[in-house]
Amino acid sequence: MSGASSLTEHAAVPTAADDRLRPDLLVEQLLDGVGSVAEQEAGSETEPSGIDPWAEAFAESSRAAMAPRRSAYPIAVNPQVQHFLDRFTGARREVVNLWVGRAGRYLGMIRDVLKARGLPEELAYTAMIESGFNPVAVSRMGAKGMWQFMAGTARRYGLRVDQWIDERLDPEKSTIAAAAYLRDLYNMFGSWTLAQAAYNAGEVKVSRAIRATGSSDFWTLAQTDHLRMETRNFVPAIHAATLIAQDPGRYGFEFTDSGPLAVETVSVPASTDLRRLAPRTGIALDTLRTLNPVLVRSITPPGDAWPLTVPAGTRADVLTALAPPAKPTLPTKTARGGTQRPAASRRDVHVVQPRDTVGSIAKQYGVSVSDVLRWNRLEEQARIRPGDRLRVAAVRPSVADVRPSLVEGQGGFR
Repeated sequence: MSGASSLTEHAAVPTAADDRLRPDLLVEQLLDGVGSVAEQEAGSETEPSGIDPWAEAFAESSRAAMAPRRSAYPIAVNPQVQHFLDRFTGARREVVNLWVGRAGRYLGMIRDVLKARGLPEELAYTAMIESGFNPVAVSRMGAKGMWQFMAGTARRYGLRVDQWIDERLDPEKSTIAAAAYLRDLYNMFGSWTLAQAAYNAGEVKVSRAIRATGSSDFWTLAQTDHLRMETRNFVPAIHAATLIAQDPGRYGFEFTDSGPLAVETVSVPASTDLRRLAPRTGIALDTLRTLNPVLVRSITPPGDAWPLTVPAGTRADVLTALAPPAKPTLPTKTARGGTQRPAASRRDVHVVQPRDTVGSIAKQYGVSVSDVLRWNRLEEQARIRPGDRLRVAAVRPSVADVRPSLVEGQGGFR
């Protein structure tokens, strides 16, 4: 297939998912068992049938829910938090540096989302422990995205997760969902530490720990075996990360606000395949995938047009690549009775593909290398790059436009 139609696929069965959605992030993501909302859903799936986890959690935490609440985020400084401060500034400094380096691109957006919903901005560092601010993180249990949602919880909070689209990988949409989830957990337990513990372990497990101990204080629960070690570590790790973020210089870190990338959107047809679109636009495939992480199979979903994110300044290139081939234009008569050739068509121009050479392009169009060099004003050793547009046909006047003296051999055209 060629032209615009070759950029789209209308397959009844989608192809296999990209390997890029299965990175091994566990060394970076898990600090001795810290961090992954996957655990909460895995645990809830094992609850006996007939039990509504949310109803039970609300019932068990009704005392906390009825208590007066403060939306402030109190940060504890205790031995558990100090343990993670020591690890983050010592043995794990290199990993934390990686997290801090990513933070600048997303922290502004996360804080804006939290602030708009009346939530403490310190909740942003939940994502630091969940994923290291990696928007395409994947855990061994299948939790995905910066906020490590399992599919069921993600759908419950309005994210689309199917064979084509996974909005857990959209940094802003997943942040909005996480804010809603954390707000609900806070309303349930009346405590941000318990809300974060439930984000990790599940509402039912935290409610049962409260019932078993008679305490609604996380730090008291963390001294018992009613919460798993992962959850007992999860909250103090967040507090340690928050302390570092509040005074990074004190701990030898620097949070740099790099801001979002310069991008724009363009509406593309349903089932547009990024692997075919990339070489026709000169945009690297990895760039298109990075800017559109929700496209699980690197293909826009069937049905409707899709708003594709592209680097700023490339929208026109995408529209050109998607445009149907121009119909050939017949020569027209000139005022002097001759004929005028139409302007160069798309067939006269070759868009350089990866691994193309001037020689291979010349062979493809049945012309000489010297012609291609001359038509494009290239030196013999000039380098060509994917996305470059090269003329592959000469622009010549028709015979009828040539003066008789030239036709008869008294001159010529090079």
